[in-house]
Amino acid sequence: MFSILAVDDSPSMRKMVSFTLSGAGYHVVEAVDGQDAFEKAQTEKIDLVLADQNMPRLDGIGLTRLLRENPKFKTTPILILTTESSDQMKQAGRAAGATGWLVKPFDPNRLIEVIQKVIR
Repeated sequence: MFSILAVDDSPSMRKMVSFTLSGAGYHVVEAVDGQDAFEKAQTEKIDLVLADQNMPRLDGIGLTRLLRENPKFKTTPILILTTESSDQMKQAGRAAGATGWLVKPFDPNRLIEVIQKVIR
């Protein structure tokens, strides 16, 4: 079973994402912000990271950069799920090493589809 780290500072968004992913057969590890996610990534087996962009302590792009510095996460798919949709933000995400960018509100079927394409 693949394990997904779902990172969002909004409890309701975390629950929605977790419900969607669990329903599709994934094991979900929840984190409240980038810092919490980075700490959990050190101790949990993570196959994919799904992170919000705007969060306290450490945002999605900052988390992506930190994870990419660790050889363990060089090839781990990292998807940013956010309300941000500017090309500038997407470019910053790509530059940091994000695999993809999804805009909220998300379509559960589309989210699963994208995850199935990039997870290994």
